[in-house]
Amino acid sequence: MFIVESYAVAVVLCVVTMLCWGSWANTQKLASKEWRFQLFYWDYCLGVLLLTVLFAFTLGSTGETGRGFIDDLKQAAPAYLGWAMLGGIVFNLANILLVAAIDIAGMAVAFPVGIGLALILGVLTNYILRPAGDPVLLFLGVAAITIAIIIDAIAYRRLTAGARTTSVKGIVLSIVCGVLMSQFYQFVARSFPADLKELGNPDNAGMLTPYTALVFFALGLFLSNFVFNTVIMLKPFSGPPVQPSDYFRKGTPWLHIVGILGGIIWGVGMSLNIIASDKAGPAISYGLGQGATMVAAFWGVFIWREFKTAPKGTNNLLTAMFAFFIVGLSLLIYAKAVEAKTPATQPAVTQPAETPATEPVAWAAWEVMHG
Repeated sequence: MFIVESYAVAVVLCVVTMLCWGSWANTQKLASKEWRFQLFYWDYCLGVLLLTVLFAFTLGSTGETGRGFIDDLKQAAPAYLGWAMLGGIVFNLANILLVAAIDIAGMAVAFPVGIGLALILGVLTNYILRPAGDPVLLFLGVAAITIAIIIDAIAYRRLTAGARTTSVKGIVLSIVCGVLMSQFYQFVARSFPADLKELGNPDNAGMLTPYTALVFFALGLFLSNFVFNTVIMLKPFSGPPVQPSDYFRKGTPWLHIVGILGGIIWGVGMSLNIIASDKAGPAISYGLGQGATMVAAFWGVFIWREFKTAPKGTNNLLTAMFAFFIVGLSLLIYAKAVEAKTPATQPAVTQPAETPATEPVAWAAWEVMHG
């Protein structure tokens, strides 16, 4: 299977993740207004599943490292398959709640509360799971990105001033979404080893390759949609109910294609992010992925011209937002680079030359100190 060999490549993959996660929602704008989000979302989930299966049989089944997809399935332990599927289920619920929160409370509430909370708790959770990177720089970067998200929300509030009032339901949905969104990544990360080159180690028996984990993540997402999405179709948080038959009655090849394309774009981002986490660590990979908010803002500001009627002074807020995003993302990237350059501070222990275990002991000690 393909694995990342250097931190620089991992950073590039995380940047691609940002672009994908910040851009997939544009495909919904290509659909007609009669094609409600709940209908679009079925094809989105299908697109994610198709992409992960494609990657599993290509990138996940080539090369000399690790196991191919089919061989990995044969040895996979149910517990690890369950972790990956749980990640997909939790993400699905969080994603649906985020859309509902935006619909009810608006971007100005849903993003700083939901996405901001997901960023802070997600990086913290993943850092506790597998520490990687200088913690001071890491959380300074998280703070800067959180500030950027808040500024983005303020800009949207100015744009929609007086358009809606903040409801308790919207705030609660945003909080629940943020907590759930912060946890899905660590469930997927638990299903494969921290070091993919140790996949054949007997201690890692039953664990998955990232590619198998991604397929079962997507399965959890797709199968849980029959529960979550069906419920919000029949009993939506706002607007009239959507009949399940509308998917077949109103759907056209074009509408289905753009939905599947949206899922493929998001799936590419998720897959590359998980693959990059082997070298970057899940905390940094997840944190960099949340820079997608900056990419989404770029689309809104420069492509869709959402702020062309905004009050005077909004452009200054948008400039500050992009600046904080760039600073925060730079700190996240540098956090791992600083860790890699930090020399070991433990004093060297001289072993007798004749001791046959000297070399393996030294190697084991180096691995403990450097991960």
